[in-house]
Amino acid sequence: MVHTGLDILLSGPGELNNKRVALITSYTALTSRFTFIWDEFLRAGLDLVRIFSPEHGIFGTEQDQVSVGREPELPVPVKSLYGADASSLRPAEEDLHDLDCIVFDIQDIGARYYTFVNTMIYVMREISGSGISFMVLDRPNPLGGAVEGPLLEPGYESFVGVMPAAVRHGMTAGELARFAVAHFNLDLDLTVKSMKGWSREMHFPETGLAWTPPSPNMPDYETALLYPGMCLIEGMNVSEGRGTTAPFRLIGAPWIDPVKTSAALNSLSLPGIVFVPHYFRPQFNKYAGEVCGGLRLHVTDAHALLPFLTGVAVVKVLSDLYEECSFLHGVYEFNDLYPAFDLLAGSSLIREMIRAGKSLDAIASSWKDDEDRFRKASLTSYLY
Repeated sequence: MVHTGLDILLSGPGELNNKRVALITSYTALTSRFTFIWDEFLRAGLDLVRIFSPEHGIFGTEQDQVSVGREPELPVPVKSLYGADASSLRPAEEDLHDLDCIVFDIQDIGARYYTFVNTMIYVMREISGSGISFMVLDRPNPLGGAVEGPLLEPGYESFVGVMPAAVRHGMTAGELARFAVAHFNLDLDLTVKSMKGWSREMHFPETGLAWTPPSPNMPDYETALLYPGMCLIEGMNVSEGRGTTAPFRLIGAPWIDPVKTSAALNSLSLPGIVFVPHYFRPQFNKYAGEVCGGLRLHVTDAHALLPFLTGVAVVKVLSDLYEECSFLHGVYEFNDLYPAFDLLAGSSLIREMIRAGKSLDAIASSWKDDEDRFRKASLTSYLY
């Protein structure tokens, strides 16, 4: 079984003694005994001053892009870092002045657009030069160490992309923290509590850890596995399955023909995935209350699957088959300068190649150099 950074720290938490500590965390920060990090910090006699919560809230109660209001009462005050405007994504000055150390522990998903690690980086940048130290209690990347997809291009930064990492970055939160220190030239005392027993070949089921859904639409490992590609559907007028019991494993719209679409995708023989015709009715989000024709995605080989390629293939087939298919603008309230799809993809290139009728092979070739450069840079500088 993998031992997380939290369990490693709690075996001897003395380095946090006599320090005023804040947490960036959520209910995913469980020990091997299924106890919450904040309870364990208090039980160890640490001076826990406050807790900062990410998007979705401390217990994952809020849907995506919904500002977090009142949080449940805990033994220490909880402050949300996902409020009604961009300024709320960073801690206020009055919430930092009485701190010596901030500790981050949240289960990440392994995709550039998943916002928990982006919250971590925002806070690291905010406290750079302040004398407040930063500690990451590391957890597994559920998708292992594989790298896939293009890098984020300058100018396309947003809360769903803050650094030039590949979409499926293959890094842990602690490794991304090291990357952030170098990329932003941060003046920060960073400590990473590494795991024991984890290797980059492991996917989450191989860790021996229990899955705790990090957000309302991430109910299981297979959803996380598909997310680096199927999250691209968020940038289109197609349902990504929010409002159903199978988000990111169902996609559709009222104008989609399930049989024709599944046949087109299955003919591509993408590795590790099968598309099955399906109908569903979302209860909220896009097309709420309407019957949507679409697809159910079934993973047949988790280690062979290329989730980002799969997502791009779905987008291309939909764009080729349906005139109704379009890319959305203004979905992300904190950066509406570009289509939402471009913010997720990291540039306009993939969308432009799809609209120009380029082949899937040509589109996939466009990010191969990015993958190679990122693997080389991350392996030599930030991985442990």
